[in-house]
Amino acid sequence: MTSVLYDAQGPRAKRRNILYTAVFLVAFAALVWWVISSLNDKDQLAWEKWKPFFGSTEAWSTYLWPGLQNTLKAAALSMIVALPLGAVFGIARLSDHAWIRVPAATVVEFFRAIPVLMLMIFGLALFSKYTNVPTDDRYLYAVVTGLILYNSSVLAEIVRAGILSLPKGQSEAAMAIGLRKNQVMRFILLPQAVTAMLPAIVSQLVVIVKDTAIGGAVLAFPELLAAVSPMSSYYGANTIASFTVVALIYIVINFALTSFASWLEGRLRRGKKSTGVVLPPASVAGTESTGAGGGTGSLL
Repeated sequence: MTSVLYDAQGPRAKRRNILYTAVFLVAFAALVWWVISSLNDKDQLAWEKWKPFFGSTEAWSTYLWPGLQNTLKAAALSMIVALPLGAVFGIARLSDHAWIRVPAATVVEFFRAIPVLMLMIFGLALFSKYTNVPTDDRYLYAVVTGLILYNSSVLAEIVRAGILSLPKGQSEAAMAIGLRKNQVMRFILLPQAVTAMLPAIVSQLVVIVKDTAIGGAVLAFPELLAAVSPMSSYYGANTIASFTVVALIYIVINFALTSFASWLEGRLRRGKKSTGVVLPPASVAGTESTGAGGGTGSLL
C-alpha cells in the first residue's frame, strides 16, 4: 500500500526500523543510568540536598519567591509594552506612505539586529548616567528596556508576516464594498491575522520570560535564575537540586502560557465560524451607499 508522499515500508525496512528503535532505547537508558550514577556518586541525589525544597518553606520564601516575583514583573512589563508597540511598527511597515514605512522598517531592523544583552547594558548605562532612577530599580528598568526594544521589533515582523499571509482577495473584497484602508486593516485583516500569528506570538512571549535570566546573569538583576547561586551556597552546594527546581518553575510558567494561548486560539477560531447571516454592504462599510464611495484613505 502506498501513500501520496511515500511508499509503504517492506519487511526489511520494518525490521531495520525496529532495530534502530531498540538500539536508541538501549543507548538512552545507558545514558540515563550514567547520569544518575554520576550524580549519586557526588551525593547530589542525597535527601539533604533536596530537603530544603520539600521539607520547609524557607528556600521558597527567601530565595525562589522573590526571584520569581522579579522574573514575572519584568516579563509582564515587557509583554504589556512590546505587544502593542510591535503591532504598531508591524502595521507601519505596510503603510503606503514612505515617510511612515521607511522609518518604521529602519527602527525594526536596527533593534532586531542588536543582541538583547547589549540593549540591556546600554539601558543600564542610560539610566545610571542620565536619570535619577534609584539604584535598586535600575536593573529592572534596564532589563525591561532591552526586552521591549528587541522583542517589539521581532513581534513587528510577526505581525507584518501574519497580515501579508492573508489572501489578497480579503482586502480587495473589503475595499470593493467601500471600506477604507484603515477599516480594512482594523476590521478585516487584523482579526484574521491574530489567529494565524498567535503561535508565533506566544513563542516570542516565552522567549521574553526566559530572557529575563540574561539580566540576572550579567546585570545582577535579582530574578529567578540568579537565586540559584546564593541558595546553593547556603544549603551546602546543592547546585543540581537548585537548578532542577528552578527549571521546573520555568517549565510550569511557560506551559501555562502556551496552554492559555492554545485555549484562546481555539476560542477565536470557533468564534469566527460563519453564522450564515448575509449582511448588506452598507452595514459593513458603515456608509449608506453600496458603492466604493467610501474612499481608499490611508493605511495609517
